[in-house]
Amino acid sequence: MFQLIAPFFQDLYDRTGLNFIVFYDSYEYGRFLSGISISLQLIFWSIVVSLVIGVLGAWAQSARSPVLRVLMDAYIQAFRNTPPMIQLLFFYFALGAFTPQVDVGGYCQPLISSFAWAIISLGIFGGAFNVEIFRAGLETVPGSTKEAAESLCMSKWQIYLYVTLPLAFRISLPALTNNLVSLAKTTSLAYVISVPEMTYTLNQVWSDNVNVPEMMLLLFLFYVLVVSLLAAGLHFIEHRLTLPGYGQ
Repeated sequence: MFQLIAPFFQDLYDRTGLNFIVFYDSYEYGRFLSGISISLQLIFWSIVVSLVIGVLGAWAQSARSPVLRVLMDAYIQAFRNTPPMIQLLFFYFALGAFTPQVDVGGYCQPLISSFAWAIISLGIFGGAFNVEIFRAGLETVPGSTKEAAESLCMSKWQIYLYVTLPLAFRISLPALTNNLVSLAKTTSLAYVISVPEMTYTLNQVWSDNVNVPEMMLLLFLFYVLVVSLLAAGLHFIEHRLTLPGYGQ
């Protein structure tokens, strides 16, 4: 692929001065692909973590233990009401200072990398919103549905896992789609803790080559494409899982 596009972009630079160096310099091309890979991994794992937290948190909000419910409410208020960038800095610099380090041959590095901290922080941030989204979906499941499940001698956990959660997930999909798309865009903030995703990588490229407009254009188009594909995929799932009469 690189061999096919490199001559065109090299000639474009020679003729017009438009410096898309990531497409004709092998070193910068490698950095560019690495940035894409890390950004996509960061988006994927942040979404997964936020969904797991959302499911477990929604269940905890309906738990019998008042302590568990209070703790969950405190978590939601704390992480919904603080900026995600501040949370990233807090996790990486504050909590990261207390994590153990490992010897990797003459020097030590943190056991938890900046990439892992970004997933943890962004997952927890997105999860705080997902908890409320799933809770709202659970509340719309008809009581008669739960009673029918109880009549089949299903336990409370079985009812949640096999009956109310699948229905709540379908009902919550429109709001969930908006939150996951927003979370995908928020992952670009991971550059503040030196995660080498697209924003951080292209920032290094334009610092080395003084081609800010070209790299900013690539960065903009990357997120337009990725977020548009994510939104389209989620809307497709939403359409496929729609249940007539529920959540309407």
